[in-house]
Amino acid sequence: MGSHMDEPQYNKDDFFSRESLWEDLGSRLQQPDASQQQTPLPAPETETPAEQTQDEQTLTDQTLADQTQDEQSEVAELQNHIDMLQQQLAEAQKLTALGELVGTTTHEFNNILMTVLNYAKMGMRHRDDETRDKAFDKILAASQRAARITNAVLGMARNRSDAIEPTDLGKVIDDALVLLEREMNKYRISMEVDLLDVPETLCNGNQIQQVLLNLLTNARQAMEPGGTIWVKLENDVDENMNILTIRDSGCGIAQDELPKIFDPFYSTKAGPDDSGKGGTGLGLSSCLTIIDAHQGRLKIESTVGIGTQFIIMLPVVGVDDQLAVA
Repeated sequence: MGSHMDEPQYNKDDFFSRESLWEDLGSRLQQPDASQQQTPLPAPETETPAEQTQDEQTLTDQTLADQTQDEQSEVAELQNHIDMLQQQLAEAQKLTALGELVGTTTHEFNNILMTVLNYAKMGMRHRDDETRDKAFDKILAASQRAARITNAVLGMARNRSDAIEPTDLGKVIDDALVLLEREMNKYRISMEVDLLDVPETLCNGNQIQQVLLNLLTNARQAMEPGGTIWVKLENDVDENMNILTIRDSGCGIAQDELPKIFDPFYSTKAGPDDSGKGGTGLGLSSCLTIIDAHQGRLKIESTVGIGTQFIIMLPVVGVDDQLAVA
């Protein structure tokens, strides 16, 4: 046999009994080769649960703020649109009322002209002073009435501003009654008017006249021919307001309908009457809007079979208002 180098001889027991061999082998296995070692990757940055909650809350708050701002902008735009439509509706109602009055006054002027022509012919036919004086008196009265109607219509047509100022409410009522006199006579409506001396009213005369024309027309429509309308103007010292009452002897309004009487488009009428007026459900709603804008009050009292009463309360002119005008 060939020669061999001397090698350490271990038996089984000797090998397993030497702990140093196991320790050396273990250390070799745990230490990787330097050539195979890799630079460790940095640990990813992670947010703590508290930081995540705060970021999510900030995002949610910003989203809600943006949504709220958008909704507020939409609401403001819609409100502006509603205000514009209400203003256009008010102007349309003024023109409608003016158109109705023009139709009424046209017939009235025709009657006045017929009066003037007939009495002028009578004066020309009769030479005696008594007949001529009577003819002249009738012609003068008819002409004065024509002047009053003209002034009332022109006043309504010219006063297009929305200014609230010291106003003679009695004069406003007189003009409204002049404009509706022919209509009331046509339906044989008796007018009982009691206008007391009151302080000047802080209002817009044209708008209040629009309210009066509407309420008086409603009162006439609620009655059969031959009814009565009472109009009264007085001052309430304690309330510091002027009170205008319009009462009719008409059919009245049921109690369950009274809470809805000022709602837009609500009407107790089947439609316009034979004069073409009423039935839209906008008249009383507009009246309430106008009175509210004057910081006044509009109340209704009604009993079926007896009649209806509207009470308008408007502020009187105060010392500060008088100084402002002066």
